Amino acid sequence: MKKKKLLALVAGVALMLPLAACGNKAVATTSGGKITESEYYSSMKETSQGKAVLQQMILDKVLQKQYGKKVSDAAVNKEYNSYKSQYGSSFSTVLAQQGLTTKSFKQQIRSQLLLEAAVRDQSTFTNKKLKAQWEKYEPKVQTAQILVSSKETAQDVIDKLNSHDGDKLKYFKKLAKKYSTDTSTKNSGGVVAAFDNTSASVDSDYMKAAFALKTGEYTTEPVKTENGYQVIYMIKHPAKGKMANHINDLKTQIVETNMNDSTFMKKVISKVLKKGNVSIKDKDLTNILDDYLTTGATTNTTSSSK
Repeated sequence: MKKKKLLALVAGVALMLPLAACGNKAVATTSGGKITESEYYSSMKETSQGKAVLQQMILDKVLQKQYGKKVSDAAVNKEYNSYKSQYGSSFSTVLAQQGLTTKSFKQQIRSQLLLEAAVRDQSTFTNKKLKAQWEKYEPKVQTAQILVSSKETAQDVIDKLNSHDGDKLKYFKKLAKKYSTDTSTKNSGGVVAAFDNTSASVDSDYMKAAFALKTGEYTTEPVKTENGYQVIYMIKHPAKGKMANHINDLKTQIVETNMNDSTFMKKVISKVLKKGNVSIKDKDLTNILDDYLTTGATTNTTSSSK
């Protein structure tokens, strides 16, 4: 089972280094001389990472202005705690490996939620689209899994489950602790985060096999995924119910689909940036937003020398 990845924002940067204001104040001093803010800025703006940071900062500013009221601190903290719960004791290590702190990661989450608000605002929810989404809809399910490296071992686990007369789930969790090679879930009995049909962090073969199970059932054949061979137990598979009871869920899934559509996202970002009346003051960076604008579109930009 793949874990939900830490956010990758539009500009594609995890470590958001600030672009220093131009000036002669020293950023660092050495025996060979000092490095000034101006030198640092000039160097950073020439790099793809430096440009990506500025792109993200601009987008964050205009998104906050246009959609800031729709993203609460509570929503940011809820998403943060979801990641923290998933990664457990390794969360701090994962953040450090990505060059992130609690503050910077929460800022990334806020950026993502602001972008999601913009996508929702520009998405359409016609009856035709809702019905099409309903055909693919699966409610969130709760599963447990045992990951092993060979088909033979997976079959051995299944055989043990088949021959056990007691509480199957309790025994499954015991087997997970003994056999599973997934260190992130084995100690919890193989239980993984709930997911629905839109999840991008769950292997497609795992998802297909899981949705075919009813509550209390497990896969009777090893499931081959990109991670190895898995045995899946369905802890809770809610009934799909009626479409009328899931309109909000369907709208959210349409938004998530649009978030993964590069063409749709380009249009959203283009509209947001143009409405944001962005003015680029550094002549060397005049075209920095071109990748996020639709063909033939231009931002309200001006240039001036540093």
